[in-house]
Amino acid sequence: MDYWVIWLIVAVVLGIAEIFTLTTALGLLGGAALFGSVAAVLGLPVPLQLVAFTIALGAGVVVVRPIAKRHLTQRSRSQRFGIQALVGRTAYVLREVTGRDGRVRIGGEEWSARAYDETLVIPAGATVDVIEIEGATALVYPRE
Repeated sequence: MDYWVIWLIVAVVLGIAEIFTLTTALGLLGGAALFGSVAAVLGLPVPLQLVAFTIALGAGVVVVRPIAKRHLTQRSRSQRFGIQALVGRTAYVLREVTGRDGRVRIGGEEWSARAYDETLVIPAGATVDVIEIEGATALVYPRE
């Protein structure tokens, strides 16, 4: 069996494994194996194929991996939507908030609210943080 076929099989197996792991590490190895395969097709001896593989892997680690990692972390942060996107936001108390009821404005919308700590009474005009959303009620805590 020719060396380029072996390199190609290794690249495909690593690419398939990357689909299941999503770590970018196996994908970089698979991409580097493709460069080894190209070197073999060009008729380079095995030591130069390994050099091509190593250079491609090093370039992938230095260039591609940081970009992929940045995109993966940005995506995970931006996936909160709906009411879960309100958790952690700042709200303005419209009507006194107690452990039972109250009203707050969160990003232009008026919400019913309760104090996260039921012993607290938060006066109108105070700024609070949204700790949790329970149904249509925001559980809030006063800002320090």
